[in-house]
Amino acid sequence: MNDVTFSYLGRTVLVFGGSKGIGKEVCRQFASAGAVVYNASRTAANLHLVRDLKCDLSNIEDIKFIFSKFEDIDFVINVAGTNLCEPIENIEVTEWDRVMDINLKSFFVICKEAVNLMKRQNYGRIVNVSSIAGRNKSIVSGVHYTSSKYGIIGLTKQLANEVSKHNILVNCVCPSQTMTEMLKESMSEEAIVELEAKIPVRRIATTTEQALPILFLCSSAASYISGATIDINGGQL
Repeated sequence: MNDVTFSYLGRTVLVFGGSKGIGKEVCRQFASAGAVVYNASRTAANLHLVRDLKCDLSNIEDIKFIFSKFEDIDFVINVAGTNLCEPIENIEVTEWDRVMDINLKSFFVICKEAVNLMKRQNYGRIVNVSSIAGRNKSIVSGVHYTSSKYGIIGLTKQLANEVSKHNILVNCVCPSQTMTEMLKESMSEEAIVELEAKIPVRRIATTTEQALPILFLCSSAASYISGATIDINGGQL
């Protein structure tokens, strides 16, 4: 049962990485709340009322081109990223750089472009999606992935310190394992049951449970929250 209703009529939302998983659900929820929603990613979200913009996050010019299409944006949500599960001895410097470019540098460029727009209107909300790995460690991912997720939290806190005076609130969420199509394909039913037994609430999050806190951070209920890192992990930390 969902007992929370958001209304974002007249608001414009740009979601980076909105074609799959949590990002797709963020797009769906914002669209359901009446917002004008854009998904910027390499693949289409294929959602009703969500407009797709092709964007390769490893290409800075792609990101800048996306922002050149807008005169104003209310909310920017950064969900996109890549994940690799390799021990440090198997990680080449080029692979480290690639993961950092996609998971961290792209967030910096997106935030920079978003702030440029939002300062002019003296209003904006930015939500960066990190990971439970950015709060502690990852059970499976490599040091490059975890380092990038820690970096997102630092980026969020410092940026909030700089731009909150312009009524631009910047926050971060740290989701844990979520029942996405990718998770279902990568884990057996037995492995899922074993994982759920280790989670205090005894189940894996749904994409809706990860998306709604992001909508909350863009709402008037969160008008005094900036620089925060919200754990959405079922009590795992």
